[in-house]
Amino acid sequence: MTRTQRFSAALLGLALLPAGPAPAQEATKAAPAPPADPRAAARAAQLRASYGPVDPAIEKIKKEGMERSQVMATLSHLTDVIGPRLTASPALKKANEWTRDQMASNGMVNAHLESWGPFGRGWTLKRFSAQVVSPQCIPLIAFPKAWSPGTSGPLTAEVVHFDPKTLADLDKYKGKLKDRIVLMGPTREVKAHFEPEGTRKTEKELLELADSPEPPTRGGGRGGMGRGGAGNNMELLRKRAELLAAEPPALTIDSSYAGDGGTLFVAQASVPSVTPFGAPGQPRVSAWDKNAPKFPPQVVVANEHFNRLARMIAQGETLSMTVDLEVEFSDADGGNAFNTVAEIPGTDKANEVVMMGGHIDSWHAGTGATDNGAGVSVAIEAARIIKALDLKPRRTIRVALWSGEEQGLFGSRAYVKEHFGTSEVDPAEAAYAGIFGDRPAPKLVTKPEYENLSAYFNLDNGTGKVRGIYMEGNEAVRPIFRKWFGPFRELGAGTLTPQRTGGTDHMSFDAINLPGFQFIQDEVEYDTRTHHSNQDVFDRIQAEDLKQAATVMATFVYNAAMMDEKMPRKPMTAAPAGR
Repeated sequence: MTRTQRFSAALLGLALLPAGPAPAQEATKAAPAPPADPRAAARAAQLRASYGPVDPAIEKIKKEGMERSQVMATLSHLTDVIGPRLTASPALKKANEWTRDQMASNGMVNAHLESWGPFGRGWTLKRFSAQVVSPQCIPLIAFPKAWSPGTSGPLTAEVVHFDPKTLADLDKYKGKLKDRIVLMGPTREVKAHFEPEGTRKTEKELLELADSPEPPTRGGGRGGMGRGGAGNNMELLRKRAELLAAEPPALTIDSSYAGDGGTLFVAQASVPSVTPFGAPGQPRVSAWDKNAPKFPPQVVVANEHFNRLARMIAQGETLSMTVDLEVEFSDADGGNAFNTVAEIPGTDKANEVVMMGGHIDSWHAGTGATDNGAGVSVAIEAARIIKALDLKPRRTIRVALWSGEEQGLFGSRAYVKEHFGTSEVDPAEAAYAGIFGDRPAPKLVTKPEYENLSAYFNLDNGTGKVRGIYMEGNEAVRPIFRKWFGPFRELGAGTLTPQRTGGTDHMSFDAINLPGFQFIQDEVEYDTRTHHSNQDVFDRIQAEDLKQAATVMATFVYNAAMMDEKMPRKPMTAAPAGR
């Protein structure tokens, strides 16, 4: 794409300097500073000259954000003290209230909770242990799934490995599942770690993002998924579910879908069904629904332990396991959940708004540090920086901390619908399009606040430093963002890609053609170790990266609040994105 070739050439000529090392601990004598590298100093001067004079306010933001940051203190309280924040749980409500009060104490106004829903039941883990007790003691690395029922006291039962490969295999399990503890599915290969888990984006990868083509247009075209030879698999799944329903186990155990070395990945319990997946007219029932049917408790076990138990059973051993699982379901707020919202009031354009945020809910096996306590703490810190410097933004700056993101962007989608509008499909067009297998383009139904929003900036890709931004197919923002990233090229940020990215809350804004953006971040260990796992904890956070991210966020939000015009929007030539 020719627009990016000029940018790529410039980027190739400008070496991106890494952030400096983390400061030494106070109790440790500081090492002598290494001699200055004249080439690095000259390169930094070249970078500064390339982006021209910088607004003095931005230099103040950089100094406040990098030298007097409070982002890690905010994150520690949110993750270490409050802990995991499952949607609709009492812990999430506590986090809503604490972040509200924290932003108010930082000088923000109109700090409040906005309810959305109904969502369903809250769930809290009260007590859990799991171990093989016979023929030997084997303590297990395990964690219950969210919204799993409890065991009503310690449960001891024989362990069965249930892994049918064909319809004929089902016969050998008949009469052997009821009231047992059932290992579900195959073992998983555990490979050695010959490559490091943690990574940062290379200059080549950043250039590939910058040079990537325009994202495809949306709307229209044939939908649906090819079925191929899935019929036999669907029948096996249905018969398998029927057998489990007829002979309900006392408890089911899954291996972690990824991870090793004590890392396991856990999400919500699955509601058993004998209906083939995707059958028309069948409403989806989730474990958090108040009307969810009863099902056995569900636990995930680390792959090495799951594999060992399966191998022992295959060699004729009879295993007994004891699981003690106590949980508490709650409905304190009528099944509703909350977003936390606070503002820095604007001046001459106060009726217009620039927003930033991340999702405050998390999964329950860790403490939700990289997903997404990091984004929450960055947003709070960015606002703190602006208030600490007593900057006077022209537009109102609004922080929104979303809940229900992990279950389907529920909090941000509800907020966008309430304040800005919806993207709706005309029933007549849908019926007509269905005849030909096409998807009709949704039509916008907007509210008065729709025209007041300039942009929304989101952070939700872990602990890694900001390296650039996804423009979401909005080429009009390229020269704006290129200028804003100028002061941060020496901190490793500056890549602009036309590509879209998904799976987080900016999509709720983009879905109705409001400018919503997600920053590009280094992955570090996000996909390999921390995302939805028991290792998503404070200790996996990179402090210098988070300081840089908060400083970039503060700069982007402040710049957007000071523009003469609102952020340009994409032309409405195709249906905006949905989840």
